[in-house]
Amino acid sequence: MTVALGVVGFGIMGERLLRAALAHDPAVIRLAGVWDPSADAADRLAAVTPDVKMLTSPDDVIAACDALYIATPPSSHLLYARAAFAANKAVFLEKPLSEDVAAARLFVSLAEAHGARAAVNFPMASSPAVAQLGAWREAMGGPRALTIHAEFATWPRAWQQGAAEWLGKRAEGGLTREVLSHFLFLARRQLGALVLLEGRATYPAGDTAESAVTARLTAGDVPVTLTGSVGTTDVDERNEWRLECEDGAIRLRDWSLAEKRDADGVFRPASDAVENARMRPLVLGGQLAKLAALTRGERTDLATLREALEVQEIVEAILSRPG
Repeated sequence: MTVALGVVGFGIMGERLLRAALAHDPAVIRLAGVWDPSADAADRLAAVTPDVKMLTSPDDVIAACDALYIATPPSSHLLYARAAFAANKAVFLEKPLSEDVAAARLFVSLAEAHGARAAVNFPMASSPAVAQLGAWREAMGGPRALTIHAEFATWPRAWQQGAAEWLGKRAEGGLTREVLSHFLFLARRQLGALVLLEGRATYPAGDTAESAVTARLTAGDVPVTLTGSVGTTDVDERNEWRLECEDGAIRLRDWSLAEKRDADGVFRPASDAVENARMRPLVLGGQLAKLAALTRGERTDLATLREALEVQEIVEAILSRPG
C-alpha cells in the first residue's frame, strides 16, 4: 500500500517533511496535497516542487490523504487532528499537542480509547545517533545522572524568524516547548517516567517567551538537571544531552553527534557521526517509513500521544513557575 501524505502547515517543519517525502520511495509514500493559510505558501510550494498541489482548505487535504501531518501552530493541532480522525485518517502531529494541557489530556484519552492511528514527530525516535547511544549504554553499567542543556544566541533562532509571531511568544512558543521537549522525550525513552521536582522560568516583560529555564527532575530513578537560556552563546545554538553511567559517559551533542567519553576524559564522536544538516534527512526518512507503517496499522516506535502528553505536562509545569 502506498500511503498518501497530506501536509497542513507549510512553514519550516512542513517544508522539511515534504522534502523528505519527495526523496522517499514513491512506492511507500506519496504527497497528496498541502494547505497553508499564508499568502505566499503556494509560491513557496511551487519553488520546491511543481508536482504537489496547494489545496484550498484543510478539509481538502484530509479528504485526499491517508495520513495527515500537522505542522501548524499548537493552538490548531487538535482541531485538524480531530477532523482527520473523524475521516478515519492517521495523524502525525508536531509537538506540543496543544497550547491547552487539559484539552491535550482529553484528546489523548479519547484517541487511545478509540484506537486512533496517531504519533508525534519527535525525530529522535528514528535517529541513528540515538541508536548509537543505546548501543554504548549496554557496556556502561547503570545510569547515574543526566544533564540537559541548551543555549541560544537569540530566540527564535535565526532560521525561525518567519514564525516569530508565535514561536517568540509565551502562549505557544519558547525554547522549552520547541527544543528542550525533544531532550525530555529522549530522557523518557531511555530512562523512564519523568517527575518534576522543581523548576522555574525567567520571562522578559510583556508576552515574550521565556529567556531561561532551570529544572530538577527524575527520569525513572535517575536524577536530571535541565537548563536553557537565550543570549548566552555567540553561535545560533548549542545543546547537549549527557548521561553519566557507572562505567563511563555518553552524550548527544548539537542534535546529531553521538559521543563517548574515553579513558582520557575526552568525548569523541562515533566514527560515522555527521552534523545535523546531513543527519536530518536520514532521520525524517526514517520517520516517514514508520508513519507509512503506522498508517497501515502496523506497530512502530514513533513517539506516542501518551509520551508527548507526558513531556508536555513537564514542560508546562516548568513554564508555569516564574522565577
